[in-house]
Amino acid sequence: MTTTAPEAHAEVVTHSPVQDVVLPGGAGVLALVTLDNGKDHTRPTTFGPESVAGLQETFDSLRARAEAGEIQAAAVTGKPFVFAVGADLSGVPTVTDRAQALEIARAGHRAFATFADLPVPTFAFVNGAAMGGGVELALSATYRTVSAGVPAFALPETFLGLLPGWGGCWLLPRLVGPEHALTVIAANPLSQNRMLPAKDVARLGIADVLLEPADFLEDSLRWAAAVLTGEVSVDRAPVDLDDAQAWDAACDAARKNALAKTAGRSPGVLRAIDLVRAARTSDREEAFAAEDEALGDLVMSDELRAGLYAFDLVQKRAKRPAGAPDKALARPVTKVGVVGAGLMASQLALLFARRLGVPVVMTDLDEERVTTGVESVHREVEALLEKRRVSPDQASFLTRAVTGSTSKDGFADADLVIEAVFEEMSVKQQVFAEVEAVVSPECVLMTNTSSLSVTEMASRLEHPERVVGFHFFNPVAVMPLLEIVPGERTDEATLATAFATGKALRKTCIRSKDTASFVVNRLLGRFMGEYSRIVDEGTPVEVADRAVAGLAPMPPFVLLGLVGPAIALHNSETLHRAFGDRFHVSPTLRRVVEAGKRGYYLTDERGRPVPDPEVEAMREQPAEPVVLEVDEVRERVLGAIAEEVGIMLADGVVEAPMDIDLAMITGAGFQFWNGGIIPLLDREGVTERVLGRRVLPRGVASVLA
Repeated sequence: MTTTAPEAHAEVVTHSPVQDVVLPGGAGVLALVTLDNGKDHTRPTTFGPESVAGLQETFDSLRARAEAGEIQAAAVTGKPFVFAVGADLSGVPTVTDRAQALEIARAGHRAFATFADLPVPTFAFVNGAAMGGGVELALSATYRTVSAGVPAFALPETFLGLLPGWGGCWLLPRLVGPEHALTVIAANPLSQNRMLPAKDVARLGIADVLLEPADFLEDSLRWAAAVLTGEVSVDRAPVDLDDAQAWDAACDAARKNALAKTAGRSPGVLRAIDLVRAARTSDREEAFAAEDEALGDLVMSDELRAGLYAFDLVQKRAKRPAGAPDKALARPVTKVGVVGAGLMASQLALLFARRLGVPVVMTDLDEERVTTGVESVHREVEALLEKRRVSPDQASFLTRAVTGSTSKDGFADADLVIEAVFEEMSVKQQVFAEVEAVVSPECVLMTNTSSLSVTEMASRLEHPERVVGFHFFNPVAVMPLLEIVPGERTDEATLATAFATGKALRKTCIRSKDTASFVVNRLLGRFMGEYSRIVDEGTPVEVADRAVAGLAPMPPFVLLGLVGPAIALHNSETLHRAFGDRFHVSPTLRRVVEAGKRGYYLTDERGRPVPDPEVEAMREQPAEPVVLEVDEVRERVLGAIAEEVGIMLADGVVEAPMDIDLAMITGAGFQFWNGGIIPLLDREGVTERVLGRRVLPRGVASVLA
C-alpha cells in the first residue's frame, strides 16, 4: 500500500445571519444569530475555519452595535432540529503541524470569548442537538434555554481522543461543579458516548429553563425579555471554588474511572481531567491558553487520528457497504416470517414490523411459546409508547402487525423468512426444509446464526441460492451491526435483498465470507480465548484485566456474562473445531456452563460486578502456574489478535481492513480512540512484530509521518 498525503478538505460553511427582534415588555432589541449551514438536519451545523471566522465577524459587529446602544441583548440559536455539533473535525487530517492546530484552538476561543464579553446580556436558545463546540458556545452565553425536544447534548471529545478545547473544561465546572462537569466531559464519553437528554441538561443546571419544543423560539424570546426586565430572576446553585478537597476528590474519582477504562492509553481524557482540576484556581485567560496547548498536542496525536478514522467509518463507510450488489436487484419485502418465538425472535419480529412497516408472523413448536413471544412484542410496544418512541397510531399498527402461529402455512405469501432457533446445524437445516416446502421459490431465507456455515445450512435445499446469513447482535434494537453472509451458492438478488433490508432496518451492514463465526465473534473469540488461556495458565484475573483495559468496553469476563457463558462456549468450540488450537476452549468456562451459572460475576448492592465465589472454586488450577506481568499479557493478547486479523485479511473474510474496525466498533463496542483495533495494533508496533508490516498506511488512522 502506498502512503498519500491527506486530500484537501472542502468546508461546509456555517453562516451566522443576524435578525433584530423587538422584545415584549419594553425589554429592547435582541440581535438573534441563527447558525445555519444551508443543509437540512441530516447535515448538522459544524464550525470549520471559515465558519469560525464568520462568527468572529458577526460577534465583532454585535459588540459595535451594543456599544452604540442599538441592541440590548444578543442570542444564538440553530437551524431546525440542530443547534450546533461542534468543530468540523473532518479537516483535521489536513493539519500537518502543531502551529496549525494551535491556531484552530485560539480562533475558537477568540470568537466565543467575543460573544461572552459583549456589553449586553447574551442568551443561547438550544433548540436541537448540541455537541462539542456547540455546547461550548452555549456555555459562553450569560443565560441558556433548552428545548425539551433536544435528543442529544454532549461534550463527546474524549470519546474520540480529544478534549473540549473551546472553553468547556473551564466554563462547565465553574457552572455546575466539577463532579457534574466530569460526568459530561469524561464519564459519559467513556460509556459508549452517552448523551444527555434535555431534561438532564436542565436538571444539572447547564440550562436555566426547559421549554416545550412547539413554540420554543417564541417562548425563549419571552423568557429572555422577562429576564431583562427583572420579571424573572435566574437563581443558580453556587459552585464553591474554595473547597479544594471536594474539587480534587471529584477529579481523582474521574481519573480513576478513566484509567480503568483506558489504561492511560487515551491521553485526551486525562488532559481534560487535569484542565478541570486547574479550573478551580485559573482565570479564563490562563485556562483557555492551557486548552490551546492541550489541543495543539492532541490534534497531532495518533489517538485522535484513529478516533476520526473510526468516526469516518461509522458516518461514511457504514452508509456504503463494501461488497454490496446493485441495489436494483433487490426484491420487495411486503411480509416477513420469523421461525421461533423466543427473546431474539421477538426482537426481530418487532424490528421488522417497525422499520419495514409490514406484517410479521412468528411460529414456534407450541401455542404457549407462540403466545409468550407475541405478548413479549406487545409489552415492548407498550414500553415504546410510554417513552413516546412511537405514536398511538404506530403502536396500534405494530400490535396488529405481529402475529403468531404454530403452523408455517402463514409463510406462504412471505417475501422473507428468518430463522432464530437453537444454534445447531441439524435443527436449522430441518427448519429451512420445512419452510421451503411452504414458501415461493423467490422467498429469501435468512439465518441469524452467529457462527455456523451458511453454505452447509443451505446444502440440502432445492433452492440454496436464496439462503443468506443475516447475523444480528443482541440487543437487536440497540446494536448497530448486521453481518451479511452469502453462502457459496447465494445469488445476487438474494444478497441485494439482504443489503436493502439491512439498510431499511437502519443497520450497519458488513459483508463477511462464510467462515466460522464470521467477523466479530471470530475476533472476539480469539481475544477472549487468549485471555482465558492466560488466566487458566495461572495469571490472576486482576492482572489480566489491567493488561487489556481500554480494548473492549468492559473487562472480558464481564463481557462474557453479558454474552452468556453457553453462547461463548459454543462460539469457542466452533472456532476450535474450525481453526485448531489457536482458539482456546477454557475448562473453567465449560464448568461454568455445566453448573448453569450465568457468568463469572455477581452484582453488589451498587450494581458493580463482584467475583462469584462458586465460580472462583471452579477455576482451573494448573500444576505449574505461569504468572505473567501486565505487559506480557498485553503483548500476548494483542499479538493473538494481530495474527487473526492477518489471517482474516489473507482469507478475504472482509472486503478491506476498515470493515474489521467498523465491525468491532459497531458490533463489540471497541473504542473510537483506538480506531477499533487495527490502528491500535499498528500504533503499538504489534502488526509489524507479528505480520511484518503495518496493516493501514500512515496517515489513514495516524499522523502522516
